[in-house]
Amino acid sequence: MRLLVTGGAGFIGSNFIRYYLCRHPEDSIVNLDKLTYAGNLENLAEVEKHPRYRFVKGDICDGPLVADLFEAERPELVVHFAAESHVDRSILSPSPAFETNLRGTFTLLEAARQYKVAKFVHVSTDEVYGSLEEPLEADEDFVLRPSSPYSAAKAGSDLLGLGFFVTYGVPVVVTRGSNNYGPYQFPEKFIPLMVTNALEDQALPIYGDGQQVRDWLHVEDHCAGIEAVAAGGRPGQIYNIGGNCSRPNLEVVREILRLTGKPESLLQRVTDRPGHDRRYALSSAKIERELGWRPRVEFAEGLARTIEWYRSNRAWVSRVKGGEYREYYQRNYRDLSAPNRDRKGADGVVG
Repeated sequence: MRLLVTGGAGFIGSNFIRYYLCRHPEDSIVNLDKLTYAGNLENLAEVEKHPRYRFVKGDICDGPLVADLFEAERPELVVHFAAESHVDRSILSPSPAFETNLRGTFTLLEAARQYKVAKFVHVSTDEVYGSLEEPLEADEDFVLRPSSPYSAAKAGSDLLGLGFFVTYGVPVVVTRGSNNYGPYQFPEKFIPLMVTNALEDQALPIYGDGQQVRDWLHVEDHCAGIEAVAAGGRPGQIYNIGGNCSRPNLEVVREILRLTGKPESLLQRVTDRPGHDRRYALSSAKIERELGWRPRVEFAEGLARTIEWYRSNRAWVSRVKGGEYREYYQRNYRDLSAPNRDRKGADGVVG
C-alpha cells in the first residue's frame, strides 16, 4: 500500500512513520512536511535510507504542489498530521493555525477527492471538546466547545473532513487523541519542557495552581490507534484515542522531579493563560469495542522511558532548542517571570 503522511517530521508523525515501516515493511510512505520550527528530519534518521520511504519538503497549503504529489504518488491512504499544534502560539498569533489547519486540510481533501484515495485519516485532538467537569468524559458525539484558536481551527478541520465525506464521498475518518508524550517531542510541549528544564536545573514553569487535568497517552499507543483506524475504521466516523490516564499537571511535574532527582524548589508559578481549559477527558470505548485497540504503556513506565530518552539525547535537545525556538521561548518566558507580567503565555506550559 502507498501512504502519504503529512507532517511526518514532527513528533507524532515521525513516531508513526518509524512505527509503521517497522510493522509494514512492504508498504511505502511519502512524507510531506514544510519543516517549520517543530519539524526535524533528525527524527527520521533511522529510516531516511529505507527503500520504501521518501521525504518531500512542501506546504500542505500549496495546491499545485499537493496536486502534483498526488498525481505522481497516487497514495491509497493519507494520514494527515500536519498542523500548527501549539496552543500558546495560536493565542499569540492565530493566523497560522487557521491557515495551516483549515486551508491546508481543505487542499489535501480536494486532492484526495480528485485522486480517489481509499482512506483519509485526519488526526485531531481532544481539545475540540473543550473543558469538561468531572465526571464527564467526551465520546464521539459530545458537543464541540473549542477554547483557543488552535482547537477552534482543529474543530473546523474535523468538520470539513466529515463534510467532504457526506458531500463527496471522500472516505474520511477522524481521530481525536489525548495529550501525547514520548521520544522526539519538541520541548515547548508540557512533558518535554519540564523534563529538559529539570535535567538542565532550570525553572519548571507551572500555570496557575497546576491543577489542570490532562489524559496522558504514550505516542506508541497513539500510533497503534491510528494504525487500527487506518486498517478498520469506518469512513465518516470519529474515533477517540485516549490514554485512560488522567493526571493534574502539578502531579506530573512532581513525578518528573522525583524521577530526575531534582528539588521542588525548581517549580515556578506563572500567570495562567487566557481561556485555559481545566480538564480534558475522553471515552475510548468506541475504538476499543470496534477495533480492539487499548493503551498498553503504563504512565509510570512511559514517563521513565521518556525521561531516559531525553537524558540520553541531550545533543538533540540542544539543537532543537536553538534558533527561532530559543528566541521565542526566552521572550515569552521572561514576560511571565517578570514582576509585572503581561498575559502573553509561557511557551511550552501546555496542558
